[in-house]
Amino acid sequence: MWTLSGLPIRDLTRRIWSEIQADDVFGNAAKLAYYFLLALFPLLIFLTSLIGLVLGAGTGLRHALFNYLSQVMPSSAFDLIDKTMSEVSSASGAGKLSFGLLAALWAAASGVGSMMESLNTAYDSKERRPWWKQRLVALGLTVGLSFLIIGAVIVIFGGSKIAEHLGTNYGFSGAFVFTWKILQWPIALAFMLLAFALIYYLAPDVRKHRWEWVTPGSVIGIALWLLVSFAFKGYLHFFNSYSKTYGSLGAVIVLMLWLYLTGAAVLVGGEINAEIENAAAERGATDAKRKGEKLSPEQKPT
Repeated sequence: MWTLSGLPIRDLTRRIWSEIQADDVFGNAAKLAYYFLLALFPLLIFLTSLIGLVLGAGTGLRHALFNYLSQVMPSSAFDLIDKTMSEVSSASGAGKLSFGLLAALWAAASGVGSMMESLNTAYDSKERRPWWKQRLVALGLTVGLSFLIIGAVIVIFGGSKIAEHLGTNYGFSGAFVFTWKILQWPIALAFMLLAFALIYYLAPDVRKHRWEWVTPGSVIGIALWLLVSFAFKGYLHFFNSYSKTYGSLGAVIVLMLWLYLTGAAVLVGGEINAEIENAAAERGATDAKRKGEKLSPEQKPT
């Protein structure tokens, strides 16, 4: 039987599900959806302004970013975001958007701050960091995640053009271009894994937290997020009744539901990592007790 952290997968799954219920993950995901909605448009303003400042306005990456969103999000929710961002862009010139970069970053960090509180619940830890440190972590995570998102967009939508440019102008063979077109997807996935790893490492206030590039929670969290996003998108393609029920508010309801599913996927990944760490700590404590050794802080279960 497969085991993880000294426990059979079945027993570990039961523990994770019990913790998901005890920590009210789905209730916290609803709270996250509200804060994500408030932070979504400032985050998009920050991303598009950052693209313009770093790479220039004529790179076409803003269009690529929204193209990426359109592939993951339900169409009605994406149309709402696209329309709102177009109105914001037309109402404010490029200079104003760039000048408001810090204000957008501050507002976007509020969603990350709420996620930090929810992940503290998942890890059964209390927030002991002072307010200014919490805000700095939230701002740092927002900037880091923004660069990772931009990097993934560049790799997916601009990677082929970059490879063809290198092949044409610098004499790289066609095999290099073909190989790059295959590798761009694993590289983009690596950006996503790094993003989730940063969230699970920095967001909760956990002492003696060890950095890991890839964790079971991040892998399952990404897989779960992609699964529910595409499943929800497919469901709405064939059975979209929200516009009939809610009228013009249907797009807002769909967007909130997608944000709710996104928050749930992130929190479930956090619960998986927390329970695996607890199981490993309990196993270390049991082994130490058998040997008559004194427990180290890392071995004590949280």
